[in-house]
Amino acid sequence: MPRRRRCRRVGFQPAFTSFVPAGAGALPPEAVVLTVDEYEALRLKDLEGLDQSECAGMMEISQPTFHRLVTSARQKVADALTHGKGIRIEGGHYRL
Repeated sequence: MPRRRRCRRVGFQPAFTSFVPAGAGALPPEAVVLTVDEYEALRLKDLEGLDQSECAGMMEISQPTFHRLVTSARQKVADALTHGKGIRIEGGHYRL
């Protein structure tokens, strides 16, 4: 039986929850879903420029868990940028 998943702490809900490639109009049928906790991991590490241990502490998760989150988020964003997919931010296991 797996361990119960801990809620990841996020600072706030994202102001924008979908992004589309220029000229695509509405959200294309192929869209990558980025969870709110993955979004927060990207924001803390790449936008705020914090150290991985600081980010993990702010989200109240372990460093390996934070690393998995940010790696997954970066892969999804790279896929969307490379293949012209939209990005939706929704879901995840988090608390404000």
